[in-house]
Amino acid sequence: MNSKNTHPDIRHGWHVVIAYSVVCAATQVLWLTYATITTASSHYYGVSVGVVGWLAEIFPLLYVALAIPAGVLLDRWFRPSLAVGGLLVAAGGVLRLGGQSFAWAIAGQSVVAVAQPVVLSAVSKLAGEYLPLRHRASGIAVGSAGSFAGMLVALLLGPTLGGHGHIHRLLEVEAAIAVMPALALAITLRRAGHETNEHAAIEGSAARALWRMPPIRTLCRLVFIGFGIFVALATWLQQLLQPSHVTETQAGVLLVAMIIAGLVGCAVLPPIVARRHREPAFMQATVLVACVGCIVLGAVTSLGVRGLALAVMGAVLLPALPVILTSAERLAGAAAGTAGAIVWMAGNLGGLVVALIVQILVHHPLPAFLAMAGISLVGLPLAARLTSPDADNAAPAAAPAAG
Repeated sequence: MNSKNTHPDIRHGWHVVIAYSVVCAATQVLWLTYATITTASSHYYGVSVGVVGWLAEIFPLLYVALAIPAGVLLDRWFRPSLAVGGLLVAAGGVLRLGGQSFAWAIAGQSVVAVAQPVVLSAVSKLAGEYLPLRHRASGIAVGSAGSFAGMLVALLLGPTLGGHGHIHRLLEVEAAIAVMPALALAITLRRAGHETNEHAAIEGSAARALWRMPPIRTLCRLVFIGFGIFVALATWLQQLLQPSHVTETQAGVLLVAMIIAGLVGCAVLPPIVARRHREPAFMQATVLVACVGCIVLGAVTSLGVRGLALAVMGAVLLPALPVILTSAERLAGAAAGTAGAIVWMAGNLGGLVVALIVQILVHHPLPAFLAMAGISLVGLPLAARLTSPDADNAAPAAAPAAG
């Protein structure tokens, strides 16, 4: 292959992908800024902990509202839209430095939340435009890994830099984390990539055809529950554990352990599940683990037992997302991109709804954890009627709509 005529310089392509991955990380850092320091943030801004929750909950709300227009923007003006998205992430991080007022905080978070659907929806199209075919899977993996890395950074920075009321110091560091990769991405995107058939937008006819398929609806309901539980825990764990005298640092360590266990699970479990066609059994196990884990978190006060419960939950909840995405893409055939976008929207909607339910109960930890356990159990009959996707038989049902 003549790379001069058919593809941009591979090294430059990887520079773009890496800059993009760090921007993705920055969006997650800013999203989870207040997750492990909810109480301290409440005192800092002079608002209730329920109000502080909106600094995280605004993200899934705006993702659901803006995912479709974000995809359209990326398909029509890919490089300018992605560059502006990265710069909006940086602008939101800087805007939060405006003053010790909740208005400045929610304004900055809102700007980042508007940018997030544009940034996160670009991963497949970016790899398609800037990397040759043999490197695209690796490019998508690197781009996606930035989000998980950002979660870890946020959960580590919160209690270490923002604890004991040092919120402004934390915001300054996170603003720098957001600004530098956004500028790097904008600079690297000045050089055009290779035209690709990858699409970021949800195609209306394909979406309607997919939604008529019962297995797709089942997968969306499962990701609504699973991602909802994860977002609720990430948003409210510190506040829920505070009555048991769990410190901000300890809550951060627990969440870090959960995500690290999830990353290990993502590396190990999805390939095994796909190879053995054990999707239904895996999802049933995930539902039961989430349910039992929430009960343990509410009923047991031992920090070690709670840490173990969260690690086990993370090890199955996070891998459940790629398992569901893979199943949806196999069912969708040529409409795989639209199927993935629908699943992500369902997950973010679940994150918003479950987090709001927990917010109502945030001062009553046991009922809050039991509510999450009950929500998890709703997924048991859904997982029981799930079938292993057969790409050869299912793809033709959705493929015409994608055309």
